[in-house]
Amino acid sequence: MAIVRRVFFFFMVNLLVMGSIMAVYTALQFFFPEVFSQYFSNIFFFAALLGFGGSFISLLISKFMAKKVMGVQVIPENTTDSNLRWVLETTHRLSRQAGLKKMPEVGVYNGQELNAFATGPSKNNALVAVSVGLLNSMDKDEVEGVLGHEVAHVANGDMVTMALVQGIVNSIVIVVAHVVTQIIDNALRNDNGRGGLGGFAGFMVYNLIYNLIAFLAYPLVAYISRWREFRADQGGAQLAGREKMISGLRSLQKHVDEINTEHKSLATMKISNKPGFLNLWSTHPPLEKRIQRLQMGN
Repeated sequence: MAIVRRVFFFFMVNLLVMGSIMAVYTALQFFFPEVFSQYFSNIFFFAALLGFGGSFISLLISKFMAKKVMGVQVIPENTTDSNLRWVLETTHRLSRQAGLKKMPEVGVYNGQELNAFATGPSKNNALVAVSVGLLNSMDKDEVEGVLGHEVAHVANGDMVTMALVQGIVNSIVIVVAHVVTQIIDNALRNDNGRGGLGGFAGFMVYNLIYNLIAFLAYPLVAYISRWREFRADQGGAQLAGREKMISGLRSLQKHVDEINTEHKSLATMKISNKPGFLNLWSTHPPLEKRIQRLQMGN
């Protein structure tokens, strides 16, 4: 029944999105009929292909990229290192508590910053990794809280959800950028149809508009990401214990300058220090807010 509900939810979300896009398309077609030539009859297909294609290809290769880019080494089942065995067994215990049918790979990478992340194309094909710096700087209760958070990401299907959200946003941005570029091109043409944007100029204008719209649309993606971080904190508290989850976050606060934010697509426990309204573009809530919500039982 669980998979039926997930498929139904996925179908309904896509139906709602496509319905909304078609409503906007119809409205724009009414107000700007000259823009919607035969060229635009296929733009939605290509926008979806590019938008979702790029997002889900990134998801499919995420484990491979984590191992190559971050240098993650998967902990073998027969490891004789007692510390690594504890990390492996703790992650698998938390995974079983979370109801995962297949245990995620557990890895460690040689970085002195405090960092941990979960990635992978599905619940049954996931990777949970921590840095050496995190293992050396935290006690076992704090590490368990962090691992609980990452396992909760896997159990909640956050990697797939965010890929879907990003795919939807990418597709809409592509369509809007094409429409706006075509409107500008038509506005620059004379009555004889001459003028307008040339090939290179059109390409540059499209990319400028695309990046501007993508930047303005990203707060929606970031908002959903922040919401799922709070949800993963709750999951980590349920799996590892509330105090361990809070202790892990507090330990991260103490080492705020040591948290690596370079690999933004992989680091799921990173800090955001962006001031003011720029928090809208942050994928992670401030640690103090995360701790406060856990203390309040939210």
